[in-house]
Parts: sequence; structure tokens; C-alpha cells
Amino acid sequence: MTTLKKIRILIVFYMVALVTAGVTAFPVECELNLLCSIFSIDPNTINQMKENSIQPLFSWLYEVKVGITETNAKYPYLAYGFDWLAYAHLMIAALFVGPYRDPIKNKWVIYWGMFACVSIFPLAFICGPIRSIPFFWTLVDCSFGLFGIIPLWYCTKLIKQYEKEVDANE
Repeated sequence: MTTLKKIRILIVFYMVALVTAGVTAFPVECELNLLCSIFSIDPNTINQMKENSIQPLFSWLYEVKVGITETNAKYPYLAYGFDWLAYAHLMIAALFVGPYRDPIKNKWVIYWGMFACVSIFPLAFICGPIRSIPFFWTLVDCSFGLFGIIPLWYCTKLIKQYEKEVDANE
């Protein structure tokens, strides 16, 4: 497999991940209802659980579900923020078309993506506590930056290799 093909596979993977993360923001109320239904998360089951590692997660998910449901019922226009979050993911994914087409010329997009991954950490650790986000969920949010930077970092290595290959062929 050529270096260019490896680069493009990584970029497509990254774009698909961004689009997936984006489109899941649109139906957040339905997703929370489904999740709570699948795991039978409701006040009765939460109260019946012995104090264990999963109980705080279930309690928080149920609280989020109730908050989203009540907010959407009373103030549906606030969900527009989720629409913009989804839109941002889709537009960021579209940005990676540049390095897909010409990775050398557009490698700055890959570096920008790495910067965005690193920037998740201060945002999550500063805003999470301000918004009463449980620490375990802050770590989940940070995982997007941690796991997101890996394919981008590898992509930069491949682009450097590809640059050498192109220079050698000229």
C-alpha cells in the first residue's frame, strides 16, 4: 500500500469519526431515552442499586435525560445549540478534504486538528466543573482528544515520508 493511500485512509477514518460524532448530536433526546430504556435506567433501579462504580453513571445519565426532556418540552429553541454542535463537526470534517486531496499542501489542517485535540483538555477541565459535569464524564470528553490525536499524529509522520518520496521522484 502506498504512503498516499495510507494517509487517505487515516483522513477518511478521521472524517467519518467527526461526522458520526456530529450527527449523534441531533437526536440527543431520543438517544438518551433509548440508552435509559436499554439499561433500564430510572429512579427505581438507581435507588435499588448498591453503591457501586456504575451507579453514579446511571444517576447522572438519568438526570441528563430528564434535563434534556424537560428543557426540550419548555424551551425547544435551546436544542438549537446541539444543532450547531453537530454542524460544527460536519464542517470540521469537510475541512479534511483538503489534506485528502493534497496532503503536503494542506498538512496545516492536520496540525490544526492536533491542536484542536489538545485544546479539548483545558476546555473539559475548566468548563466541566463549572457546568457540574462529573469527573468521569470529563475524562470521556478528554478521550476524544486523546484518541483523536493518534491518527493525526501518525498522519503527520506519513506526510513527512510522502514528502520525501515526492522529492525523490522529482
